[in-house]
Amino acid sequence: MSLAGELVQGDFDRTTLILAIKEDCLGCRSVLESPADAFGDVATLVVAARASTEPWWGATSHQLVVSDLLLQQLDVRWPPFYVLIDPVAERVVTEGVVFAPEQVREEIAPYLM
Repeated sequence: MSLAGELVQGDFDRTTLILAIKEDCLGCRSVLESPADAFGDVATLVVAARASTEPWWGATSHQLVVSDLLLQQLDVRWPPFYVLIDPVAERVVTEGVVFAPEQVREEIAPYLM
């Protein structure tokens, strides 16, 4: 679901960075407030199990969905966490803990070449 409560459906058709965040995580604020290209030239999806009423949630430039089911399917148990996936090869390229957009961008950059 989107923050507006609309159903979100789709397929992953290219390398995608999925960022799992928590609704009560002040450290996740930098992810939500980062520009659309903060993580490099990669499709980005931000996922949370529950939504927050904090204003920066509604102002994000990233696609944001609220889906506990998606987090379960990705086996993400402890956000903040990221997973870089390659849907064509059907594999996880890399994964790690989210501290800041710059850190994630640096960690995934070698896999985007």
